[in-house]
Amino acid sequence: MSQVCAVCGKGPQVGNNVSHAHNKSKRRFNPNLQRVRVQLESGQVKHLDVCTRCIRSGAVTKPVK
Repeated sequence: MSQVCAVCGKGPQVGNNVSHAHNKSKRRFNPNLQRVRVQLESGQVKHLDVCTRCIRSGAVTKPVK
C-alpha cells in the first residue's frame, strides 16, 4: 500500500536515525494513515486511506449508520 493520504496527498518524508554516538542512517517518517469509511459528495460510501489530521480537521465526512 502506498503511504499517501487520499484527501490531502500527504506522503512519507525522509530523515535520519541519529544514535548516541551521532552516527546517522536514513529512515522514513510515514504519515499516520487510517482506513475509514467515507461518504462522498455523491452519497457513495467508500473506504479510503486518510491521515489522522484530515479526520480530525473534518475534511472527511463519515457516513451515518
